[in-house]
Amino acid sequence: MNEQVTDYLEMGYDLLITHGLKVIAAIVVLILGFWIIKIITRRTAKVMEKRNVNVSVSGFLRSLINILLKVMLLISIAKMVGIETTSFIAVLGAAGLAVGMAMQGTLANFAAGVMILVFKPFKVGDLIISQGHLGTVKEIHIFVTILLTPENKTVILPNAAVSGNDIVNYTTEGLIRVDLDFGISYGSNIKQAKEVLLKIIENHPKVLKDPAPFVGVKGLGDSSVNLAVRPYALPADYWTVYFDVYEAGKIALDEAGIVIPFPQMDVHLNKLEK
Repeated sequence: MNEQVTDYLEMGYDLLITHGLKVIAAIVVLILGFWIIKIITRRTAKVMEKRNVNVSVSGFLRSLINILLKVMLLISIAKMVGIETTSFIAVLGAAGLAVGMAMQGTLANFAAGVMILVFKPFKVGDLIISQGHLGTVKEIHIFVTILLTPENKTVILPNAAVSGNDIVNYTTEGLIRVDLDFGISYGSNIKQAKEVLLKIIENHPKVLKDPAPFVGVKGLGDSSVNLAVRPYALPADYWTVYFDVYEAGKIALDEAGIVIPFPQMDVHLNKLEK
């Protein structure tokens, strides 16, 4: 009995020496490998930045290189611990096929990401509307596009959904029209109100001179004459112009004695004779 225990202990010791060192070495290589991959990814990003590679393309390639290097590292570690890489790759390929069938949406996002980079409907830094979200394109990854909204919220959109639906790009033409509406009372002087509002937008430092800003009557409402105020600005200055003009316009109209009415209804009572 003691001899059997001794034999088992010796076998365990041999296995520990033979495979334990391989496992330890594999763990060390794994840690070093991830560290080296991180360095390679950073240096690749710096090289692309120095060569003025498009930010959208560099972000996409950085993610792709990172994933490929990690897959190669895992295959190398599998070989170190004694797993046949040929069979491992075959199993990995079969698993990849099965996973690919189950993750068709993910593959569609990948393909859509490539299409976005090729046809460039937008790039990093553009102000766009996609899937009902308005925001500046912060990053374009392999599977998703990240927007930063004016409320400083991060919106993560699948690339397939982005490329497969309408995209409104406010940055392509280099300028954007800011649509503002002011209502004045029917008793107010329309010409004076137009002059006051036009002066506000013409004097704003962020409003472009070309195309020229415009103020006109948009329509006749139930309780107000509605004026359309249409200045143009750079996409980055959109919200500055939007908020500034509304505030300055209200103050200027008040100072000019022009009334901005609230919704109201005139009720007429007729006395019926008995």
